[in-house]
Amino acid sequence: MRTAISTFRASPKLVAEAIREASGRQLLVATVVSLGVLAVMGIGTVMIPNTLFSREIAPTMWSYPVWIVTAILSGLLAATYVAPADQMPAGESPREGRWGVIGTLLTWFAIGCPVCNKIALIALGSSGAIAYFAPIQPVLAVIAIALLWFALARRLEGAKACAVPLAV
Repeated sequence: MRTAISTFRASPKLVAEAIREASGRQLLVATVVSLGVLAVMGIGTVMIPNTLFSREIAPTMWSYPVWIVTAILSGLLAATYVAPADQMPAGESPREGRWGVIGTLLTWFAIGCPVCNKIALIALGSSGAIAYFAPIQPVLAVIAIALLWFALARRLEGAKACAVPLAV
């Protein structure tokens, strides 16, 4: 059984290989989901200025790369749930999908305004949100991206190990 550490080490090669071998449908799903995550997160956290939401504290410089990487990884992870044309979907554990959802949600908290976050605001107050929640946002971002990467790597490992040819 592979450990989480070995999954992280092997995954860059696995991701590059999966992108090269992806079907047109998988690439389309990855693109649409990535753009959707960019739009929903960008509008909701006001990374994209809009009139629907406001932000009291400007986004930090690290928020933009985290937002973009999250969108890309979310799209790639979603594409793993689309069967390539020559394979049927093998039985999979839903656990990897959960890690991806948790990673995407953590990113929301990581890149959002600390005093606009109602949970932090209720629990800590506005000064507490700035003093205690804002400093841990970069940690949440790292954890979020690590969870997304882990979920993607596990899905790709499973797809490679359990590929089932399409029965004709």
